[in-house]
Amino acid sequence: MKTQNTNTTHTMKEEPTQADRESFFGGVIYAYSRSQAVADGVQVDVTKTAQEAGIKFPMFLTRAVFDNYVTVPEGVTGQDEAGRLWDLVWMARFAILRSQGHTDRLPVALYVRNDNHRAKLVKLIAVCSALEMDDPQPALTLMMTDED
Repeated sequence: MKTQNTNTTHTMKEEPTQADRESFFGGVIYAYSRSQAVADGVQVDVTKTAQEAGIKFPMFLTRAVFDNYVTVPEGVTGQDEAGRLWDLVWMARFAILRSQGHTDRLPVALYVRNDNHRAKLVKLIAVCSALEMDDPQPALTLMMTDED
């Protein structure tokens, strides 16, 4: 015979509040926002070019990606920053289109010529995350494979 406790109320589990998180983990010691990263030059906003390529979300490059693959090295001929940026954004778009399912990290590969010889294969990672800590809309960041 089963008995039923009528004094128990079942509720759906609610998302923890900021106060709950702070009581468990403690307060935030330091936070570095994307807008601070852009202002400091740690990230480069390439949203306008990304939109022209058909990417609907804001897009950013890490400083390492920009310096290594957008900036034209001294003495390299037949290259310009606009074209190199377009190649990065377009290949990120291509990686998104060919992806199989839901993921927040995609490999992006393209050939980049950083000298007056042959182009070399470059492998990067496109990461989708919140635009800002207080703005959860998606944004893309193209980074080196060893960056977080």
